[in-house]
Amino acid sequence: MTDSPSPDARRFVYRDGSLVGVALAPDDRQGLEVADSWLVDSGRVRAIDLHRQRFMRSAEAAGFDDETALADFWAAAVSAIPPIHRWFPRAELSRTRSGRWELSILMRLAPPLSASVVLRTHAGPDPRSIRNRKGPDLLTLASLRDEARIDGVDELVLLGPDGAVADGTTTALLWWRGDELRMPPPDLERVDSVTARSVLVLAAALGVRAGSERVRPADLGGTEVWAVNALHGIRVVSAWRGGPAVVAEPGRQALWQRRLGALARPLAP
Repeated sequence: MTDSPSPDARRFVYRDGSLVGVALAPDDRQGLEVADSWLVDSGRVRAIDLHRQRFMRSAEAAGFDDETALADFWAAAVSAIPPIHRWFPRAELSRTRSGRWELSILMRLAPPLSASVVLRTHAGPDPRSIRNRKGPDLLTLASLRDEARIDGVDELVLLGPDGAVADGTTTALLWWRGDELRMPPPDLERVDSVTARSVLVLAAALGVRAGSERVRPADLGGTEVWAVNALHGIRVVSAWRGGPAVVAEPGRQALWQRRLGALARPLAP
């Protein structure tokens, strides 16, 4: 599961200027107000500054206003990530049962990566309580995704109030109209995807036209659809269960994945 701890995961809480190892709670996502995850592969990471900005911005939106504590925690958390192996750490801001704020990092090895994904449209309204912040709804989304995986579905597509494609449970959705890259319109509330932003930066640098488009799932028949996130990078949608018949241009996902990977830089606080 993209945002669940593996059996060997460890949590470190930031206390008095240091990270202290603690036991994982039975349900580690309860009380989670903000979360941000990124892939670290042999000490290299993509767009870590954008992840930092999103975490800081989300913490402020959640009501945590100690910028110094946030900056010090982030520096300590990044410094604690080993420069070997492949990691998928998660920075967290939580509320304890007593109402106290708590900053922590969940250290976990990255699960296996994949290049393709099977989608299904979520049956019902968007279940998130806060659609533009990663954290508060991780438990809800993970439970939905676990149920879908029983049927061989990797990711659920979340729709806006008008039935338009808005987001995935752990991914941002992009699609191609010929040689143009498209995304949901900005008025559809969703998490600000660092990976989607990185893909758009690449598109601009390459002179590829990009724009927003309001679509229902049925409107995406015959198009190439991507599900992107910090863990897997770019995955091409190989099937949309009960949805449109999607296609894929041979080699395009692999080419753009290599381009995205070239953005990785040595990890530094």
